[in-house]
Amino acid sequence: MQTSVWRSSDEDINVTINRGPAEVTPFRPEPPADLGLNAVVGQSRSMRRVIEQICQVSATDATVLLLGETGTGKELLATLIHQRSARRARQMVRVNCGAIPATLIESELFGREKGAFTGALARQIGRFELADHSTLFLDEIGDLPLEIQIKLLRVLEEREIERLGSPRTIHVDTRIIAATHRDLEQRIVDGTFREDLYYRLNVFPVVVPPLRERGEDVELLAWRFIAEFNKSFGKRVDSIDDDSLLAMRQYAWPGNVRELRNVVERAMITVPGNRVVIPMPQMTSRSTLRSTRLIDVERDHIRSVLESTGWRIRGASGAADRLGLRPTTLETRMAKLGLKRPRPS
Repeated sequence: MQTSVWRSSDEDINVTINRGPAEVTPFRPEPPADLGLNAVVGQSRSMRRVIEQICQVSATDATVLLLGETGTGKELLATLIHQRSARRARQMVRVNCGAIPATLIESELFGREKGAFTGALARQIGRFELADHSTLFLDEIGDLPLEIQIKLLRVLEEREIERLGSPRTIHVDTRIIAATHRDLEQRIVDGTFREDLYYRLNVFPVVVPPLRERGEDVELLAWRFIAEFNKSFGKRVDSIDDDSLLAMRQYAWPGNVRELRNVVERAMITVPGNRVVIPMPQMTSRSTLRSTRLIDVERDHIRSVLESTGWRIRGASGAADRLGLRPTTLETRMAKLGLKRPRPS
């Protein structure tokens, strides 16, 4: 086992990272006042590709469509695109299309005149006008009602809006970044999303990978959150329990980065000293969904057999016997896959 040292730029702390057979480059966060590329934590190939795409599209005014599961950090990426763009002098405007009632979404997006409907007691500027010469982030675009999708398509094509209750057109210079965890192509088939709007939004798609497909980034993210909570909670955690590290690498993280942050925060609230134990959430039918990569399937299968034998490797009906392997071969595979007998409680 090798030991690496990580130094936080926020606090003068030396953090000891106990590593298994796989070598991981130490993480050195240096968060600036505004988001920089180091705000996106990740050394996996899939995240390096995402960062490359962000760099390519930020300097343009192209529409961006961020696709990925809930909790993968799509809003963070949208903010980064805006802050690296020529529109960064003005604040990005955010709209969660799934959180606003269908009866109000039109006036929220396009604005309304006084008396446009019952209860409209004053003129309201819509989000498109607020985002003029800036960026409008349309989160959960897949939940937008069909009747509003038609009006959004017109705005994207003509760059003009009409406030509810007014026939006057208003020109807007607004860049659109949309995001969704929905399968938009399937929603087109289901008749709940317009195909023409999909193609208008899908100018530059960026697929954000789930955390279970970027296992090498889990420890780096955990240290980023530990540094954050050290600062906010006034603590000085500088190491992670070995079993916690192993469990974090093997857990499927159905809630992705958001779930990992919550798990670390809970552990940091109760930790009494400098070494943190991070309990994993209780497994559910959803959280046991795993990657279909061969190495992950193999790890899950061997662990299941080991658990069924009480982690007994040798002898009749031992794990090696059930798997049809020599005990030494199984032990070699276990070491490679990071499988260790749990410590007795």
